[in-house]
Amino acid sequence: MFRDEKRIGRRGLLAAMGIATGAVLVPVTACTNSAGARREEPDVVALLKNAAHPLRSTEPGADTADLRPLETMIGDAKVVGLGEATHGSHEFFAMKERVFRHLVETKGFTTFALEVSWSAGLLIDDYLQTGEGDARTIAKRALTGTPWHREEFVSLIAWMRDHNRSHPGRPLRFIGDDIGAPALSDDFFSRITGYVQRTHPRSLARLDELYTGLRPIDDVFAYLGRPRSERQLLAANALQALELVSSIRGADPTEFQLAVQNARSVSQTATFLAFEFADLTNEAELSAAHLYRDQVMADNTAWWQRHTGGKILLSGHNGHVGYTGGNPDIYLKTQGAFLRDLMGGDYLPIGFTFHQGSFLSNDEPLDGAWKTFTAGPAEPGTNEHTLHRVRRQDYYLDLRTVPAAARTWLNTARPTRDIGTQYPVPLENIALGRAYDVLVHLQEIREAGRARP
Repeated sequence: MFRDEKRIGRRGLLAAMGIATGAVLVPVTACTNSAGARREEPDVVALLKNAAHPLRSTEPGADTADLRPLETMIGDAKVVGLGEATHGSHEFFAMKERVFRHLVETKGFTTFALEVSWSAGLLIDDYLQTGEGDARTIAKRALTGTPWHREEFVSLIAWMRDHNRSHPGRPLRFIGDDIGAPALSDDFFSRITGYVQRTHPRSLARLDELYTGLRPIDDVFAYLGRPRSERQLLAANALQALELVSSIRGADPTEFQLAVQNARSVSQTATFLAFEFADLTNEAELSAAHLYRDQVMADNTAWWQRHTGGKILLSGHNGHVGYTGGNPDIYLKTQGAFLRDLMGGDYLPIGFTFHQGSFLSNDEPLDGAWKTFTAGPAEPGTNEHTLHRVRRQDYYLDLRTVPAAARTWLNTARPTRDIGTQYPVPLENIALGRAYDVLVHLQEIREAGRARP
């Protein structure tokens, strides 16, 4: 079932890297399988059982008494990363809305951040603040082509708009924290040029000149077909444009800060697209691109938290929100690790695991349609096999407070499911206790709801 990653075409690589989908790159090399895994200590299951808190439901709207221990685990964290072990399962997506609703009501969280482009997040946030349009149409505009164009996220967006309608003094916000392509439309660039035109019109011609060749980026593959030297020059121009916008302080500080952040998103995207993705054997280049992308996501999330002062639920793949991910030779540092450096204890990651079930993914990224796949029961030697034995029902654990013997087991890397936009994929060697502060284990999952027209 393990594929040779070096045979993936450039289009497949780009889809997996998240330029078009916001998803994680499937690792280049496979980890050891269950046959080479270390056997767990015989008392680990009992120790984890004593520490486990039952999860009664993943559905939003259900009674939330079972989430009260989670409040204590989260404490005063300002950003909570909530992962997903697949990019296409109902329970992971529904749980995002359930937890976010609870944190809004009990801890004053104000923002939902998603692993999509900054520009896509703005489209959703505009709807939340104005009510212009409807949740389904906005989700289609902002999320088409991503793993999150699903009924579960239509539900989340609709609930957030209903909340804002009922609580105008406490509005909820939505951001995308990722690289902007391919959603850098003319409308998005107009947010930047419009600010300059209003505040310092003499600089508009220079800004338009710097954005020539960049505006818009609506076809990533055509853009990447340009010589690398040209893409590097465009990235340098985008950085100069950011510096120009940063020098133009209008009367409204909020408008100024948002204009700078929008220009920063263009610069981030152009810089990322200046990496060379054509040679799949160049692990150094791939690692540098991954590193830059995760740093960008962390920087954007931390910037928003500082800008608003509010608390954020950060939704992304396990491999991004955790302190560590699979295949450290390629993923040198995760978004979660960058956020820990930036925020210390104000950041808390929650990971997901599952025993068996179905999900949506691709066997041919970008060129293929999302398909339903099924993963059978976890095999002995995997993290999920032991976690399945802890309880018959779903549960969650504070990995920081389990007994020492259980902590030792959790800190040992062993094969773990880590499924993104392509399947089948190899299991990853992951030490759960080093990756997350809290872990949610689900016994069975099913595919996410395909968004209706």
